[in-house]
Amino acid sequence: MSPSLLVGVCGGSGSGKSTLAARVAEQWEVGQPGARAVVLSFDSYYHDQSHLPMAERALVNYDHPDSLDAGLMASHLRALRAGNSVGVPGYDFATYRRTGDLALVEPADLVLVEGILLFAFADLWELLDYRVFRNCPEPVRFERRLVRDTTERGRTVASVNAQLAANVKPMHDRYVQPHAEAADFVTEHGDDIDQVTARLLAELTARAAAAAPARP
Repeated sequence: MSPSLLVGVCGGSGSGKSTLAARVAEQWEVGQPGARAVVLSFDSYYHDQSHLPMAERALVNYDHPDSLDAGLMASHLRALRAGNSVGVPGYDFATYRRTGDLALVEPADLVLVEGILLFAFADLWELLDYRVFRNCPEPVRFERRLVRDTTERGRTVASVNAQLAANVKPMHDRYVQPHAEAADFVTEHGDDIDQVTARLLAELTARAAAAAPARP
């Protein structure tokens, strides 16, 4: 297998980056029989907070880069590029701790990494071959996050709203949105997802064809 093409998909929480990454991975395999694509979520790389009492775990700013294990993510991306499998940690968002389970991810022709703070780390930015940014209006992102956190992560509406005001918005403005200007591909909320996927696949296919012989 040729070295993996590493593609980052970034955007605010609730912007639709996970959906876009999954759609691109699916269509990559459909359009190229025998080719493989995998999606890694930066959400799996949050630091374990089990050393803290539960009340203190909830006070950690999970929208700040310090909450994520970027070093582990970087080592996994290097391993996948070199053709090696990695074990992605499981994370329980209701208890803010790693579960101890590891999901085996095998190398693939295309590796898509999605996360809200992905572009905030210089080491990860440099490792990526292509960077996609998903713009989405603040009210839409906040509503989606509210629904997700209350239905999937056991949070109350009051706690989610408090977190949105105290952490999500200021961290987004400081660590997420500024990177849109430097991304290779920017898509907007409301863009037709099929058209966006097709355009992105064309870009990645061309880049993979051009870069594969040159990458070590």
